[in-house]
Amino acid sequence: MKSLEIKELKENFIETISKEWMLVTSGTRDQFNTMTASWGGIGFLWNKAVAFIFIRPERYTYEFIEQNDTLTLSFLGEDHRSIYTLCGSLSGRDTDKIKASGLIPLFTPTGNITFEQARLTLECRKLYGQFLSTESFQNREFIEKWYGEHGHLHKMYIVEIVNIWVKKSQ
Repeated sequence: MKSLEIKELKENFIETISKEWMLVTSGTRDQFNTMTASWGGIGFLWNKAVAFIFIRPERYTYEFIEQNDTLTLSFLGEDHRSIYTLCGSLSGRDTDKIKASGLIPLFTPTGNITFEQARLTLECRKLYGQFLSTESFQNREFIEKWYGEHGHLHKMYIVEIVNIWVKKSQ
């Protein structure tokens, strides 16, 4: 992995997150979990480069995000769709997703988890977290469409992008 400055980042994250997806990973070297996500974004807030992600509390990864100050957002590329599919359909409570998917963990210099397969990793520190509320929805149709039978409302996290890592070949 090599470090990239924020000004060097040229990614179209609307396309990347919605079409390619990402892995959200949190924990320690000894115990961590990862999950596939396709909702979120990148921006600038509080004079910081930030990302925002949405995690349901019933997801196993949620526990790790709550217990730790940091997380990573890893982008594997379209050629790893099967990894995204597996990590989005199985729970780490019941399955060793790392072994089942063939993911090879790598650790950043600060100890956060990414994967050898990642073409791009955003290493992040939590700044803010809050649950979405049904009262705040301006479009009430979204409540039934996305939450009616699907579980709890997401918790939104705003995270500072503290490091960007790319494969050395890029």
